[in-house]
Amino acid sequence: MVSILSVGTFRPPNRLTQDLTMEFAKELFSESFSDINRLLPVFKNGQIDERHFAVPIEWFEESHTLQERNDLYIELATEFGVEAIKTCLQNEAFLKEPIEEKEIDAIVLVTSSGMSTPSLDARIMNQMSFSPHTKRIPLWGLGCAGGAIGISRAFEYARAYPEQNVLVCCIELCSLTFQKNDRSKSNLIGASLFADGVACALVCGEHSSLTQNAKRPLRPMVTATHSTLMPDSEEIMGWDVKDTGLHVVFSRDIPSVVENWFKPNVEGFLHEHGLEIGQIDSFVAHPGGKKVLDAYEASLSIPTTLTEEARDVLRMNGNMSSPTVLYVLEECMKKERQSGDIGLMAALGPGFCSELVLLKWEGVH
Repeated sequence: MVSILSVGTFRPPNRLTQDLTMEFAKELFSESFSDINRLLPVFKNGQIDERHFAVPIEWFEESHTLQERNDLYIELATEFGVEAIKTCLQNEAFLKEPIEEKEIDAIVLVTSSGMSTPSLDARIMNQMSFSPHTKRIPLWGLGCAGGAIGISRAFEYARAYPEQNVLVCCIELCSLTFQKNDRSKSNLIGASLFADGVACALVCGEHSSLTQNAKRPLRPMVTATHSTLMPDSEEIMGWDVKDTGLHVVFSRDIPSVVENWFKPNVEGFLHEHGLEIGQIDSFVAHPGGKKVLDAYEASLSIPTTLTEEARDVLRMNGNMSSPTVLYVLEECMKKERQSGDIGLMAALGPGFCSELVLLKWEGVH
């Protein structure tokens, strides 16, 4: 079966506590919202302690053009992507020996927070020792669902080419999209929630020689995936592209959508594979926010123990869009597992859509 051999994450250098960002937002938005003090508790109630950003807080005090934002995005996303890939291929928690870049046959590059042609994977390859014949599969516009979708596409590739190895690299610099003069409540909520992050996962085909390099006795095998698009739901989540850059679209209805639409989607997928929700041993959930995690628990009737990893990632990083679910996966892979344990990876994103990935923890055969 296709397996996830290693995960590596990179936290951008500017760490900000939630208290500091709340005070900054109060100063920045006080003229825009007459009831700013009533709105500020969104920073404290989101169960986020700190976040990491590509730029220092002073950067947000000035307005920036789309070109300024995007030039910085290309520069820093390339730099941070290199670091996350190195961490993944050298992660001593999961690998006996470091893996060379030339062992990688394909790169699935996921991003939505900036634009680049050539895509970021080409820029990263020029700074590392990948084979020039490495296949490039850039995916753009998937937002928070991108990490799980990247794993799904890598699974399909590795199943078609069982001797090959795929890197899934998710890079999001959400902070560079922040709009100082956007007076919408979506922008304020986005300022309280979103952050920057980079994560990389190594997905190996069943006959890959790299599987012998697995350090832990058990690793997650991808057994099935499931994609669902909600019709006519483009306004729930995404970007409005304007002259000043990308403006966040973030509907207040997302938690209720999770409660009403997500459960039958999950149940149908699990039933196809002879499973019930109660049989899930690990829930690798994208933590879109506290209310989204609460909605997961309520709609699926799962214990809070299954969302511990997701809540910890949210608390220490905020919502980093596509990489976030891979941060959660890394924490789940570090925990002791029993052979045959079932995992469910889940993420929601623009479309509006969901991506589900069924995992099973097994050892090397």
